[in-house]
Amino acid sequence: MAKTETDTRERIVATAAKLFYMSGVRAVSMDVIAEKVDLTKRTLYYHFRSKDDLIAAYLEERDHPNLALFQRWYEESPGTVADKVESLFRNLAQAARHTKWRGCGFLRTVAELADMPGHPAVKAATIHKKRVEDWLADALEAALPGAGSRILARQVMLLMDGAFAAALTHRDPGYMETAGRAAATLVRAAETTSGGA
Repeated sequence: MAKTETDTRERIVATAAKLFYMSGVRAVSMDVIAEKVDLTKRTLYYHFRSKDDLIAAYLEERDHPNLALFQRWYEESPGTVADKVESLFRNLAQAARHTKWRGCGFLRTVAELADMPGHPAVKAATIHKKRVEDWLADALEAALPGAGSRILARQVMLLMDGAFAAALTHRDPGYMETAGRAAATLVRAAETTSGGA
């Protein structure tokens, strides 16, 4: 793909990402996206065969940056592994205080497409959530060998996804912080079991 074609594709995805995140994937039409990017619909469909493909690209483009952000928050946090896990939730709570915060784009998209389990965006969201869980399990295993890191990572992810839902429902980032304290409690219990810290 030529550089200008790549640039155009990136502009389409970046614009669609903002619109989808703010308004939802079903509420935003291809006409609106084409208008915002200042392209014809024909050009838009040249780059994306369908709106479904564009929705999937939106989530695929968010996969690596979101995971990298979690990794950075974890690594930069001082203290024990429990402190590091809790810091993920504190950082999410801080993000949730922004006026443009609309929750987890992956979860919101899956909820909108709940009647379409085979949708490429649902698959992209599943892959992302699994990658975050796998990264967390590996980080926990490195710090707490023998502590059941896979189960612990899944428990933390359940708290995180629940916190996304509660914070969005109640418009209260305090739910993120409460979930973070619960996650830290689970990790501290695992630290005691494994003898790590």
